[in-house]
Amino acid sequence: MADAITEDAAQARPEEPKPLLRNADFQALWTSEAFAALAKETAEVAYPLLILATGGSAFYAGAVGSAQLVTASLMSIPGGTLADRVDRRLLLIVCNMVRVVLLGLLALLVSTGHTHPLVILAVAVGSAACLGVSNPTGLAVIKQLVPPSQLTQATAQNQVRYFAATMGGPPAGGSLFALARAFPFLTAALSFLVSSALLLFIRKPLKVENPGPGEKRHAAEGFRFLARQPVLRLLIVWIMGSNMAFTHTGVFLALIATAESRGASATFTGLLLSIAGIGGVVGSLLASPIIRRVPPPVLFLTAAWIGPVAAVLLANVSGLVPLGVIVACVFLRGPITSALFLAYLAAMAPDRTQGRVLGAVMFMSMVAAPLGVFGVGALFDLAGPTAVFTAMGVVSGLAALPTLSPRIRKLAPPEEYAVTDTAQTSGAPTSKET
Repeated sequence: MADAITEDAAQARPEEPKPLLRNADFQALWTSEAFAALAKETAEVAYPLLILATGGSAFYAGAVGSAQLVTASLMSIPGGTLADRVDRRLLLIVCNMVRVVLLGLLALLVSTGHTHPLVILAVAVGSAACLGVSNPTGLAVIKQLVPPSQLTQATAQNQVRYFAATMGGPPAGGSLFALARAFPFLTAALSFLVSSALLLFIRKPLKVENPGPGEKRHAAEGFRFLARQPVLRLLIVWIMGSNMAFTHTGVFLALIATAESRGASATFTGLLLSIAGIGGVVGSLLASPIIRRVPPPVLFLTAAWIGPVAAVLLANVSGLVPLGVIVACVFLRGPITSALFLAYLAAMAPDRTQGRVLGAVMFMSMVAAPLGVFGVGALFDLAGPTAVFTAMGVVSGLAALPTLSPRIRKLAPPEEYAVTDTAQTSGAPTSKET
């Protein structure tokens, strides 16, 4: 009898999920998205190079970059809605193939000498629109391929991919452009093609559950879901404020302007930006072990208040190298907190709403960034670097206040908030009240 009970208990014990590195479906998705990210970064550094090389102005190059950012931000909303309505694999492949055509056409025009500033703008904006759709879709797929206990690890691995592409793409794009102006666009097109092929190796179906009777999957549901979740609501307020104060583009602009105002050479300025950028790469590599060992409340509180402290130091230190080191420390927190926040999103939002929730989050986080970039440029011209860094401290300090809430200080790990579509549909209680 005892043996029978022991055998029954062993059979009832839930099966341990296989290690993430042995999850072939997730690794196929990760590798596919890595090729897509590298292609994006390679092309994006080549757009301004091509504009300037063909007689365009720096102002026009900046306008193209701004148009890309706004387009990607706006398209994340319908992109998230599409991710909850159609086969997500098909949607990712379509986005990739549209970019293959756009970048391949641009490479052909460049190689034959028939490029035009408006053509560059059209290709850049079209690619950004595809990015706005594919970003929430790719993140939504993670929950379909990974068990709840591994969501945090999976989102942390995603950060490694993102920052590796951010570091590797620009040098690759610049080097390829030096060889031939068409090469970076052709290489990016081929990378998107490889990304599409790798998606075919995902064996698990990525179709979305059909809507129930009377269910309408509107884009607004993503925003309503965030509004109903106090924890996510508090964190997204901090993320928006932090992005406004310390967006990569805005901080790099502040460093470049400060270096030039102090007479630094272009080579030294490039070195300064490299020092700052290393923080994000290191953070992406450390994200998984840190998240495993440090409680979420400690991570969020520390990350939130690093911003104001760093801004005070930036406003008061002398010398340029210390500025780069301080910014590197700020950037180090980014991949860690992003991975943890995305793990909470994946756990709390049922699969049928993942796309719309992620689209809403991406829109809200990205829409604050242009305001920060504009503010840095305007304030620097009016009052100089000290005023810029002081403003960063004020904005990031106000944004960090929500992290003092008891809900954040008592936050449980993401897997304890995990829900399923069945539980949400039936009205069953979730594992944690948020």
